[in-house]
Amino acid sequence: MIKEKTNSTLTFEDFKTEVLNDYKIAIISRECSLLGRREVLTGKAKFGIFGDGKEVPQLAMAKFFKNGDFRSGYYRDQTFMMAIGQLTVEQFFAGLYGNTNIEQEPMSAGRQMGGHFVTHSLNEDGSWKNLTKQKNSSADISPTAGQMPRLLGLAQASKIYRQVPGIPNKENFSIDGNEVAWGTIGNASTSEGLFFETINAAGVLQVPMIVSVWDDEYGISVHARHQTTKENISEILKGYQRDKDDKGYEILRVKGWDYSDLIATYEKASAIAREKHIPILIHVNELTQPQGHSSSGSHERYKDADRLAWEKDYDCIRQMRLWMIAINIASPEELDAIDANAKKEVLEGKKAAWTTFIQPIVAEQKELVALLNKIAETSIHKVAILKHSTNLNTIKDPLKKEILIAARKTLRLIFNEKGKAELSNWITSYTKKNQYKFSSHLYSESDSNVFSAKEVLPKYSESIKEETDGRMILRDNFDAIFTKYPEVLIFGEDSGAIGDVNQGLEGMQEKYGELRVADVGIREATIIGQGIGMALRGLRPIAEIQYLDYLLYAIQIMSDDLATLQYRTVGKQKAPLIIRTRGHRLEGIWHSGSPMGMIINAVRGIHVLVPRNMTKAAGFYNSLLECDEPALVIECLNGYRLKEKMPLNYGEFKTPIGVVETIKNGSDITLVSYGSTLRLVEQAANELLELGIDCEVIDIQSLLPFDINHDLVKSIGKTNRLLVIDEDVPGGASAYILQQIIEQQDGYNYLDSKPQTLTAKAHRPSYGTDGDYFSKPSAEDIFEKVYAMMNEVNPSKFPSLY
Repeated sequence: MIKEKTNSTLTFEDFKTEVLNDYKIAIISRECSLLGRREVLTGKAKFGIFGDGKEVPQLAMAKFFKNGDFRSGYYRDQTFMMAIGQLTVEQFFAGLYGNTNIEQEPMSAGRQMGGHFVTHSLNEDGSWKNLTKQKNSSADISPTAGQMPRLLGLAQASKIYRQVPGIPNKENFSIDGNEVAWGTIGNASTSEGLFFETINAAGVLQVPMIVSVWDDEYGISVHARHQTTKENISEILKGYQRDKDDKGYEILRVKGWDYSDLIATYEKASAIAREKHIPILIHVNELTQPQGHSSSGSHERYKDADRLAWEKDYDCIRQMRLWMIAINIASPEELDAIDANAKKEVLEGKKAAWTTFIQPIVAEQKELVALLNKIAETSIHKVAILKHSTNLNTIKDPLKKEILIAARKTLRLIFNEKGKAELSNWITSYTKKNQYKFSSHLYSESDSNVFSAKEVLPKYSESIKEETDGRMILRDNFDAIFTKYPEVLIFGEDSGAIGDVNQGLEGMQEKYGELRVADVGIREATIIGQGIGMALRGLRPIAEIQYLDYLLYAIQIMSDDLATLQYRTVGKQKAPLIIRTRGHRLEGIWHSGSPMGMIINAVRGIHVLVPRNMTKAAGFYNSLLECDEPALVIECLNGYRLKEKMPLNYGEFKTPIGVVETIKNGSDITLVSYGSTLRLVEQAANELLELGIDCEVIDIQSLLPFDINHDLVKSIGKTNRLLVIDEDVPGGASAYILQQIIEQQDGYNYLDSKPQTLTAKAHRPSYGTDGDYFSKPSAEDIFEKVYAMMNEVNPSKFPSLY
């Protein structure tokens, strides 16, 4: 009985009050789902995906979700969010309407559809709140199973806080590592690889993670027999069950309509995970989905009569109601009264949310109508303007889009009349105000963004002339970082015992321990997930992906989760994860090391840094650790054994982010590149100088952000010619670089010749050094390309080579 399970001193009246309150929350949530669907069908909301049918198990889960805990969930968890006090009826409908006011729609200010939940981890200035004093939810995403990798990191953070001493401000993030990370997922989404990768990793790591699988036998319209072997996820995961000899999972099964058993199950799971840091899988089966998958269709289309009848009988709220009547908690009449009051509360909340949403837009509508009527009085296009005004005024529930369309179409009519200035100013102001509501916080807007880290040059000893391998620069800088920042940890394939494949972490695991410098399995998506989750809880993880090409395994998590985090929470959560990898000039199809165009166009929201040597790379790590934003740092694979001067100020020198560097001044042509290719550019530039062609060579250093000081256009203003050299495919990163220089920086104003690119071939390199030579730009290619451009300028001085 719940009375015995939840609190041995609980009186029957207390017990009754608690159960009735749970029932009320369930009914309110259900009514939100039902009314929410109707709002979509009437056109007030765009799309709806609801949590009906999952109410009772979410109530049970909420009972054992404590302050400091984190949820990483599924877009059906509205009842849970209501039960922990983080979602009101008004907020539910504000999300459905897409209200852009973060105070009224705290989940995403209208940036995500309803059903995607978050709690605020940050103060207004971007600093951390005390996360141990509140119940926390990481920001949901729509891609199925995409919440799982992050869940792993949220759970691992508890292990780190429990076992790693000396972490500063620990009390804001953890109380002795007692926090549990709670994950939820639909049964069909357990077919995704991200689910299995995360389940395996959590079993290996032994972290306090509880995964609830909401199983209603369907995934959209597709039955479980097409989704899961044996139609039973807990059955096929039985091999993960721990025993006296082997660590693993505690796997629990419970019917989703059995209120009493659900509470007992979640109490057991919470105790095991919280105290022993053992992962739990709870398979919650026999659930229903009364309205089908979403507002885009009806489940009557794919469920037969028997299934529909069963779902009606075993609806979890109906079963809870029958149970309450059976054990005399409440009479049918008492429950009917709760139902009626809940319906009234939801209806009133819906109306309040709609009024709050629509009134400011109606005020803007009326403001523009008045302006258009005023302009029409003195315009030769009076009839046409009044038509726009009348059409706008008749819209009962206007959109901002409709208001702006009316204004912009009117502006076309009066471009040479005296009313133009007032309307133009109104449009500019209105657009600026509203564009920010839809576009802010792609990157951090706090005082700790990447531009706050100012350049600090490496210091060198005048008496020490010898140089060392680039890897040693990295190693000694990481050593300084681990000492300076106890909250920093690094993990990846081969990162631990052997100190990474290029020994940039040599000896670090032995010095700082296996939790701070860790080996992990071959599982790139959850490596990134570990980093996201731990960064969400105040740690400073560095997630290592062994080679750049392997990043493709994790690009979805980077793109959909990490890159959008600040944006989709409007700056209310942050995960300043550093992703470390190596690439450039690798050889072979699967190790070509240069899919840069794909990366930079998939991860807007993450900074992409491309240092040409290890001192620059080390400086980027030092800069990023002073900032609150995520970044990808791509080290040059062929630079680890190249010699560099040894700095004296490890951990202190900083490479500025978004700033290019001119590494050779010149007057005839600007050559732009990054990474390992720069060494070939420098070689070609020196050879061209012998023929009287003086090249200016510029290292981009940072692709995202790009040349914030517009130094590239200053160079073109001097040379009047531009060549971008890139090892990516044609139209890859080179196209982005050209767009930035020619369009964003207005570089076309200074060009006397067509800007050109020199890229790799459209295919990836075949195996071996010759494959690289015939696939990617060589020093000879660069030389001849520049020479041909100068031949066009002065054919008599530079006669054609071919």
